[in-house]
Amino acid sequence: MKPEPISVTDLNKYIKGKVDTDEFLNNVLVKGEISNFKHHYTGHMYFTLKDENSLIKCIMFKTYTSNLNFIPKDGMKVVVFGTVSIFERDGVYQIYCKTMQDDGMGNLYTAYKELKEKLQKEGLFNQEIKKKIPAMPKVIGVLTSKTGSVIRDIINVSTRRNPNVYIRLFTVPVQGEGAAEKIADAIKLMNDKNLADVLILARGGGSLEDLWPFNEEIVARAIYNSKLPIISAVGHETDFTISDFVADLRAPTPSAAAELAVPDIKEIYGKIENYQNRFKLSLKKKVEFMRLRYEKCMKSRAFTDPTRHINEVYIKIDMIIKKIESIVRQEINNNRNKAVEIITKLDTLSPLKTLTRGYCITQKSGKIVRNAKDLFIDDEIDIKYYDGNIKAKVIE
Repeated sequence: MKPEPISVTDLNKYIKGKVDTDEFLNNVLVKGEISNFKHHYTGHMYFTLKDENSLIKCIMFKTYTSNLNFIPKDGMKVVVFGTVSIFERDGVYQIYCKTMQDDGMGNLYTAYKELKEKLQKEGLFNQEIKKKIPAMPKVIGVLTSKTGSVIRDIINVSTRRNPNVYIRLFTVPVQGEGAAEKIADAIKLMNDKNLADVLILARGGGSLEDLWPFNEEIVARAIYNSKLPIISAVGHETDFTISDFVADLRAPTPSAAAELAVPDIKEIYGKIENYQNRFKLSLKKKVEFMRLRYEKCMKSRAFTDPTRHINEVYIKIDMIIKKIESIVRQEINNNRNKAVEIITKLDTLSPLKTLTRGYCITQKSGKIVRNAKDLFIDDEIDIKYYDGNIKAKVIE
């Protein structure tokens, strides 16, 4: 007798009932490494717990996440306590976590930290060695997978901002074994043949394992040695890879990388038009200013009567000369009068003037005799009159 068919819903309910009644599955303590971690805006956390061979989906509701004393990240090793149950709608079993404890970093995350510290010490992240992104690139080189929405987003954004820009796509694997070597080779080839003005290294989001090629040292060295500027747009805005630190510019998403690489031609046209208008206005003001200056000059006496100013200067010079001559004459007259006055005073005090009134001067041996007692009998003396000298001898 064949069994009666049941619905998918009934089957999932049956399995869920079996799992929910299993005492062991109601309280499990599981350790593993976090992958594909997502912290939902509602506060719930969704992630995968894995080891070397298997993985299981996990969910931790907001009620329990508020009790965590650390922030879970991809690559972290943790121990979770919770209940295994079936999500009926999808028929998927998962762990409903109640607590989570940090059990140390995963191997990949440890390798990431070690490589980051090593390259940082070597100076590969230094800001002063970053190359500038060209202002008006003609060719944008894009290194990404040939499938997915990344290349479509870059093309859409780039052509919208500047229809004349040329996109040169170089498809490379962006995850899995050997991807890092092919990415590095593609960067070298684009440089050797100078196939672009700027390169965009892009891929969508993913777990730490998915993004791992961009954390490989060979890719970091290729970016560092590139002569072409490189924009790294790997993962989501919250994802950071070694490529982001080495690249000349990091973009949070591939679309943002296209916006950073390709200038908006409409905005440039707008700036040019604005500059033209400002230049025209400035030129108009300059012409108007020069016209007013010209009119003012034409009204000036320098243009209407060129010699008038010279004649006025001559008149001023003549007036100054006459003034100087008058001052000089006055000074000469004043000095002449003073000289006459002084001469008159000197003449009045002169001994010769006294001699004209009948007086005389007696000298002995060339010296003036002031007293009679200074003379003796037989002394020879000189007597000076106003009109001549005589010699005499004292007899009494």
